[in-house]
Amino acid sequence: MRDASLGADMKRMLLGVLLVLTVWIAGGAGMVASAGPFTPSGRYVDIGGRKLRLVCAGPPADAARPTVWMEPGAFGLAADWAAIQEKLTAKGIRSCAYDRAGMGWSDPGPKPRDAVTITDDLEKLIAASGEPGPFILMGHSMAGLYTRMFAARDPDKVAGLVLIEATTPEEIDGANTERFIGGFTALSKFAAVSASIGTTLPLYWIAGDRIGLPKQGRAEKRHAYVSGRHARTSAEEVENWPRSAEEARKVAPYDPKWPVAVVVAYRGEAEGAPDSRRAPELAAHAGTFEAVHGASHTTILGETYGDAAVRGVEFVLAHLAPPSAGQ
Repeated sequence: MRDASLGADMKRMLLGVLLVLTVWIAGGAGMVASAGPFTPSGRYVDIGGRKLRLVCAGPPADAARPTVWMEPGAFGLAADWAAIQEKLTAKGIRSCAYDRAGMGWSDPGPKPRDAVTITDDLEKLIAASGEPGPFILMGHSMAGLYTRMFAARDPDKVAGLVLIEATTPEEIDGANTERFIGGFTALSKFAAVSASIGTTLPLYWIAGDRIGLPKQGRAEKRHAYVSGRHARTSAEEVENWPRSAEEARKVAPYDPKWPVAVVVAYRGEAEGAPDSRRAPELAAHAGTFEAVHGASHTTILGETYGDAAVRGVEFVLAHLAPPSAGQ
């Protein structure tokens, strides 16, 4: 009798949990629906039977002011760059950001979601976009691996780099890197499951934008935050971080002739403290470094702190190599 009573209690408890979960998800779905009709910005570019969303802003580029091509970090999409794109447009600088395959509003892509596969897609997107290069590559966080891969494979399309809180492939050897990647991978997989079953929906308004984006970008970021597909693809990219780092480390380093700006969030480091993220800037003939006080890993892309990225672009523009004969 006692076992039967415990079994009945367990069933009631599970039913209660299921009811709470159902109400939670339904409430979140209603919250997202209450946001009203939504249309993502940009256009869809066919890269061979698949389409990637591309968001470009600003006047046409030229040799003196090339387009800034933006690569978001882990769990990121074109919306992450919305504030910086606005700031660059105000300066008369063209920029392009996109959703990687399977993220945001782009079609899914081939696997594994590593640096090689992602660069394959980027090359196809640039070729199909009609945007003329070379470009100033701007990468945030884990995208430092992808900018390294693209620059090595397509050096003729690179004019300079702005690396924001960007990891380098050499960091994979750091004493704490393996532990960090392991924890981040586990967290990413949990987020993928949570978004897939809808438990992130009620957080749509609260946690959807940790950057500080303008209205359209904020809405796009919130929709992506609660997307199961976006979260699953993001988790796959994070899981492939070590693989991407090894791929990027095997290719050529950045050409020293390219001007490089490195922008990071200041976290109380001592003046002149070693920082492996500075390696590309220190190796360049023209490099600059800025540690932004008050910024975080995410808010450094937002309306409040995004001016540092613009200053990085302006530095690169001021130190561009003169065009070769015939360009």
